[in-house]
Amino acid sequence: MGFPSVLSQAQRWVKERAGPGDIVVDATAGNGSDTLFLARTVGPRGRVYAFDVQAEALDSTRRRLEGEAATSSPLAPVELIRAGHETMERFLPPEARGRVAAVMFNLGYLPGVPSPVITLPATTLAAMESSLRLLRTGGALTVVAYPGHEGGRAEADAVEAWAAALPQAVAQAVVYRFPQKTASPFLIAADKK
Repeated sequence: MGFPSVLSQAQRWVKERAGPGDIVVDATAGNGSDTLFLARTVGPRGRVYAFDVQAEALDSTRRRLEGEAATSSPLAPVELIRAGHETMERFLPPEARGRVAAVMFNLGYLPGVPSPVITLPATTLAAMESSLRLLRTGGALTVVAYPGHEGGRAEADAVEAWAAALPQAVAQAVVYRFPQKTASPFLIAADKK
Protein backbone atom coordinates (compact mmCIF):
# COMPACT_ATOMS: atom_id res chain seq x y z
CA MET A 1 0.00 0.00 0.00
CA GLY A 2 1.54 3.28 -1.11
CA PHE A 3 0.90 6.85 -0.13
CA PRO A 4 -1.98 8.75 -1.77
CA SER A 5 -1.16 10.66 -4.95
CA VAL A 6 -0.86 14.42 -4.63
CA LEU A 7 -4.24 14.81 -6.34
CA SER A 8 -5.89 12.35 -3.94
CA GLN A 9 -4.30 14.05 -0.95
CA ALA A 10 -5.53 17.47 -2.12
CA GLN A 11 -9.05 16.08 -2.39
CA ARG A 12 -8.78 14.44 1.02
CA TRP A 13 -7.80 17.71 2.69
CA VAL A 14 -10.59 19.59 0.91
CA LYS A 15 -13.19 16.96 1.85
CA GLU A 16 -12.20 17.37 5.51
CA ARG A 17 -13.04 21.09 5.30
CA ALA A 18 -15.89 21.39 2.77
CA GLY A 19 -19.31 19.76 2.82
CA PRO A 20 -22.91 20.01 1.69
CA GLY A 21 -24.08 23.55 1.04
CA ASP A 22 -20.61 25.14 0.93
CA ILE A 23 -19.14 27.54 -1.63
CA VAL A 24 -15.96 26.26 -3.31
CA VAL A 25 -13.67 27.32 -6.17
CA ASP A 26 -11.75 25.39 -8.81
CA ALA A 27 -9.16 27.98 -9.82
CA THR A 28 -7.94 25.92 -12.81
CA ALA A 29 -10.80 23.92 -14.34
CA GLY A 30 -8.70 22.05 -16.92
CA ASN A 31 -10.45 18.78 -17.77
CA GLY A 32 -12.92 19.18 -14.91
CA SER A 33 -11.63 16.60 -12.45
CA ASP A 34 -11.48 18.94 -9.47
CA THR A 35 -14.67 20.73 -10.55
CA LEU A 36 -16.57 17.44 -10.52
CA PHE A 37 -15.05 16.45 -7.17
CA LEU A 38 -16.10 19.80 -5.69
CA ALA A 39 -19.63 19.57 -7.15
CA ARG A 40 -20.05 16.15 -5.55
CA THR A 41 -18.58 17.31 -2.24
CA VAL A 42 -20.83 20.34 -1.72
CA GLY A 43 -23.93 18.81 -3.35
CA PRO A 44 -27.01 20.51 -4.75
CA ARG A 45 -27.21 23.08 -1.93
CA GLY A 46 -23.61 24.17 -2.54
CA ARG A 47 -22.04 26.29 -5.25
CA VAL A 48 -18.92 25.77 -7.38
CA TYR A 49 -17.08 28.48 -9.31
CA ALA A 50 -14.64 27.07 -11.90
CA PHE A 51 -12.14 29.28 -13.74
CA ASP A 52 -10.04 28.73 -16.84
CA VAL A 53 -8.71 30.98 -19.59
CA GLN A 54 -9.20 28.34 -22.28
CA ALA A 55 -12.55 27.63 -23.91
CA GLU A 56 -11.38 24.03 -24.52
CA ALA A 57 -10.94 23.53 -20.78
CA LEU A 58 -14.39 24.83 -19.93
CA ASP A 59 -15.95 22.75 -22.72
CA SER A 60 -14.20 19.64 -21.38
CA THR A 61 -15.35 20.45 -17.85
CA ARG A 62 -18.93 21.01 -19.03
CA ARG A 63 -18.98 17.66 -20.84
CA ARG A 64 -17.63 15.88 -17.76
CA LEU A 65 -20.26 17.45 -15.52
CA GLU A 66 -23.09 16.68 -17.96
CA GLY A 67 -21.96 13.06 -18.28
CA GLU A 68 -21.81 12.67 -14.52
CA ALA A 69 -25.14 14.42 -13.90
CA ALA A 70 -26.93 11.76 -15.91
CA THR A 71 -25.53 8.89 -13.84
CA SER A 72 -25.07 10.06 -10.26
CA SER A 73 -26.69 11.87 -7.39
CA PRO A 74 -27.38 15.59 -7.86
CA LEU A 75 -24.35 17.83 -8.16
CA ALA A 76 -23.85 21.41 -7.02
CA PRO A 77 -24.63 24.16 -9.48
CA VAL A 78 -21.37 25.04 -11.25
CA GLU A 79 -20.57 28.41 -12.77
CA LEU A 80 -17.93 28.01 -15.48
CA ILE A 81 -16.01 31.27 -15.88
CA ARG A 82 -13.67 32.00 -18.79
CA ALA A 83 -11.20 34.20 -16.98
CA GLY A 84 -7.87 33.98 -15.26
CA HIS A 85 -7.87 32.71 -11.70
CA GLU A 86 -6.34 35.99 -10.56
CA THR A 87 -9.73 37.63 -11.26
CA MET A 88 -11.77 35.31 -9.02
CA GLU A 89 -12.70 38.01 -6.52
CA ARG A 90 -14.44 39.96 -9.31
CA PHE A 91 -16.66 37.00 -10.21
CA LEU A 92 -17.72 35.70 -6.82
CA PRO A 93 -20.61 37.53 -5.17
CA PRO A 94 -19.61 39.91 -2.34
CA GLU A 95 -21.38 37.71 0.22
CA ALA A 96 -18.97 34.85 -0.64
CA ARG A 97 -15.97 36.78 0.71
CA GLY A 98 -14.78 35.04 3.87
CA ARG A 99 -17.23 32.16 3.35
CA VAL A 100 -15.49 29.96 0.76
CA ALA A 101 -14.68 26.50 2.16
CA ALA A 102 -11.98 25.53 -0.35
CA VAL A 103 -10.03 26.74 -3.36
CA MET A 104 -8.22 24.16 -5.50
CA PHE A 105 -5.44 24.82 -8.03
CA ASN A 106 -4.02 22.26 -10.44
CA LEU A 107 -1.24 24.18 -12.19
CA GLY A 108 0.55 23.55 -15.46
CA TYR A 109 -1.33 23.25 -18.72
CA LEU A 110 -4.27 21.52 -20.36
CA PRO A 111 -2.96 18.34 -22.02
CA GLY A 112 -3.91 17.55 -25.60
CA VAL A 113 -4.46 21.06 -26.95
CA PRO A 114 -2.44 22.21 -29.97
CA SER A 115 -0.97 25.31 -28.29
CA PRO A 116 -0.81 24.70 -24.54
CA VAL A 117 -1.20 27.72 -22.28
CA ILE A 118 0.70 27.38 -19.01
CA THR A 119 -0.14 28.93 -15.68
CA LEU A 120 2.31 31.66 -14.67
CA PRO A 121 3.82 32.62 -11.32
CA ALA A 122 2.53 36.22 -11.27
CA THR A 123 -1.12 35.36 -11.89
CA THR A 124 -1.00 32.25 -9.73
CA LEU A 125 0.42 34.14 -6.75
CA ALA A 126 -2.19 36.89 -7.19
CA ALA A 127 -4.91 34.22 -7.30
CA MET A 128 -3.58 32.58 -4.15
CA GLU A 129 -3.68 35.93 -2.34
CA SER A 130 -7.30 36.35 -3.51
CA SER A 131 -8.04 32.85 -2.26
CA LEU A 132 -6.92 33.74 1.25
CA ARG A 133 -9.29 36.73 1.27
CA LEU A 134 -12.18 34.55 0.07
CA LEU A 135 -11.59 31.58 2.39
CA ARG A 136 -13.37 31.24 5.70
CA THR A 137 -11.54 30.36 8.88
CA GLY A 138 -10.60 26.68 8.56
CA GLY A 139 -10.92 26.81 4.77
CA ALA A 140 -8.44 24.95 2.57
CA LEU A 141 -6.26 26.18 -0.26
CA THR A 142 -4.63 23.38 -2.27
CA VAL A 143 -2.12 23.84 -5.08
CA VAL A 144 -0.76 20.97 -7.15
CA ALA A 145 2.43 22.24 -8.79
CA TYR A 146 4.14 20.62 -11.78
CA PRO A 147 7.87 21.37 -11.88
CA GLY A 148 8.55 18.95 -14.77
CA HIS A 149 7.45 21.13 -17.72
CA GLU A 150 8.96 24.28 -19.20
CA GLY A 151 8.17 27.13 -16.81
CA GLY A 152 6.84 24.73 -14.21
CA ARG A 153 9.86 24.77 -11.91
CA ALA A 154 9.82 28.58 -11.61
CA GLU A 155 6.11 28.55 -10.79
CA ALA A 156 6.45 25.67 -8.30
CA ASP A 157 9.34 27.46 -6.56
CA ALA A 158 7.35 30.71 -6.39
CA VAL A 159 4.30 28.96 -4.90
CA GLU A 160 6.42 27.13 -2.34
CA ALA A 161 8.21 30.37 -1.35
CA TRP A 162 4.83 32.10 -1.00
CA ALA A 163 3.57 29.34 1.29
CA ALA A 164 6.75 29.40 3.38
CA ALA A 165 6.39 33.16 3.88
CA LEU A 166 2.76 32.99 5.04
CA PRO A 167 2.44 34.38 8.55
CA GLN A 168 1.32 31.61 10.88
CA ALA A 169 -1.41 33.92 12.16
CA VAL A 170 -2.93 33.88 8.64
CA ALA A 171 -2.58 30.21 7.65
CA GLN A 172 -0.72 27.01 8.33
CA ALA A 173 1.04 25.68 5.22
CA VAL A 174 2.22 22.18 4.34
CA VAL A 175 4.10 20.60 1.44
CA TYR A 176 3.35 17.02 0.36
CA ARG A 177 5.83 15.53 -2.10
CA PHE A 178 7.72 12.42 -3.06
CA PRO A 179 11.38 13.44 -2.62
CA GLN A 180 12.78 10.65 -4.83
CA LYS A 181 10.93 12.12 -7.82
CA THR A 182 12.13 15.72 -8.06
CA ALA A 183 10.31 16.53 -11.32
CA SER A 184 6.99 14.98 -10.28
CA PRO A 185 4.00 17.05 -9.14
CA PHE A 186 3.73 18.02 -5.49
CA LEU A 187 1.08 19.54 -3.28
CA ILE A 188 1.20 22.75 -1.31
CA ALA A 189 -1.76 23.42 0.95
CA ALA A 190 -2.79 26.08 3.44
CA ASP A 191 -5.34 25.97 6.23
CA LYS A 192 -6.75 29.47 6.80
CA LYS A 193 -6.68 30.65 10.43
